Amino acid sequence: MTTLLNETLRQESIYIPTPARIATINPMTATEKLFRVALPSGFSLAHRPGQFVEVSIFGVGEAPISICSSPSHSNGSFELCVRSAGKLTNALHRLSPGGTIAIRGPFGRGFPIERFRGKDIIFVAGGLGIAPLRSLIEEVIADRGKYGRVYILYGSRSPNDILFSEDLKLWANAPRTEVHLTVDRTAPGWDGNIGVITTLFPKLRFHSRNMVAVVVGPPVMYRFVLMELLARGLADGNIWLSFERQMKCAVGKCGHCQMHHIYTCQDGPAFSYAQIKNLEEAL
Repeated sequence: MTTLLNETLRQESIYIPTPARIATINPMTATEKLFRVALPSGFSLAHRPGQFVEVSIFGVGEAPISICSSPSHSNGSFELCVRSAGKLTNALHRLSPGGTIAIRGPFGRGFPIERFRGKDIIFVAGGLGIAPLRSLIEEVIADRGKYGRVYILYGSRSPNDILFSEDLKLWANAPRTEVHLTVDRTAPGWDGNIGVITTLFPKLRFHSRNMVAVVVGPPVMYRFVLMELLARGLADGNIWLSFERQMKCAVGKCGHCQMHHIYTCQDGPAFSYAQIKNLEEAL
């Protein structure tokens, strides 16, 4: 990104973080919280759906986290859905509204939303994968007339692990939009689908001729979802995936996210299947 706003946010170096304030914190599940982060007055993140930021806490460390809010609704702030799973994220969960963190970014290549216009879209999310997809889904729903039918498939471990439940209800009420949920294990009161996310595909009736798919979730999910999409005739270049695992520095220096000749943090995290299908490290 080379916009003036991004250059201003990054100050004079991509290595220098910008102080930011935690505006609100909303618990979502037993392990995830939604943080709204406010940037200094006059600053904007100016991100694209699918990009990420580096979040740091002084004395603790730094970690890459996907942006889950829509660029159209930023107003000087943005949202992060964070799972408490490590040193930095545990420290972030202990903070309160008004607390200070630091931000570098946005980084990476997001989803090419311009190429999705006029097409049907199928979103497939597994677990925390709904967080980076939310940014893209919100953009599509907000400009609904520019896209065809929308299918949102979301799989969670249990009903209690479902993220953005209110958003899912709103999306389901949008024109020409279907939302299908599934869980690995049931709980009292759940009357929806039970099973892995591919068990939702038989419920869908769509034509692949003018469709793109966007898939985000745990790596084990990708292979089986790809089999379903390819079997239904989607072209390799119309299937988009996000590869966020192993990212660390965000600037291609540490090598943690390298897949053969590709640095995920710079060349991705969004890739078409055509770009990565021959990389053994990817799938």
